[in-house]
Amino acid sequence: MRQLPIFVTLEGQTVIILGDGEAAIAKRRLIERAGGVCIDSASTSARLAFVALDDASEAESISAQLKQRGLLVNVVDRPDLCDFTTPAIIDRDPVLIAIGTGGASAGLAKAIRQRLETLLPQNLGRLADAMFAARSRLRLRITDPRNRRQAIDNAFAAGGLLDPFADNAFGAVEAWLEQPDAALPSRLETIELTSNDPDELTLRAARLLGSADLVCADAEVSDDIVNRARADAVRHHGKPPQPLPAGLTVYLRIQGNLDN
Repeated sequence: MRQLPIFVTLEGQTVIILGDGEAAIAKRRLIERAGGVCIDSASTSARLAFVALDDASEAESISAQLKQRGLLVNVVDRPDLCDFTTPAIIDRDPVLIAIGTGGASAGLAKAIRQRLETLLPQNLGRLADAMFAARSRLRLRITDPRNRRQAIDNAFAAGGLLDPFADNAFGAVEAWLEQPDAALPSRLETIELTSNDPDELTLRAARLLGSADLVCADAEVSDDIVNRARADAVRHHGKPPQPLPAGLTVYLRIQGNLDN
């Protein structure tokens, strides 16, 4: 990972925008959409700046001046001068999905966004709002944090009552709250690896690692593979324990001999 993705609250905050072309107009639109106030470089209250100037030497000179003032600067089409980049965005307020390439290819980020737009229901934000409203009730129903997380994971799983890819999952939150801690079955999934390169994981393997409660791995499996699991998943060296714990257990093992 070459960049740290963060979401910045801009409501009522000033942001410097320099330039008059299409790129500058697009940045202004983006900032105003997030509740920010666009200003010129004369202000000292801004923390972020966008430089969208056609003259490369002028853009570089002005960006250096802004950085000396302590601002984080984005220079359009000059990733080498950028302190941050702006991603392609999927907006399902309050759900916000950002796709970035570190400035390598805005076109690639756009293509990925367009593909994901077709998969995510328009009502996804309503599901997030419904879950936020249910937080207090859920904590009263399930006091143990781990059991609560498992119940939520189970509900959000593919085919679950609150599957986020379903069109009207938000309408099922009330029914789910009646029995959020229904017994979570034990489930074992074995992933046969042909490489220790995490980029060669199949989509299915990546999804399983992202959902696993317990990740078991043979000694030959690289840490790079194991670290594709979510941060709070329990790690275990060797074969899965018996009996299996509740939830999803993923077992990583090598298929044959690896050259790498």
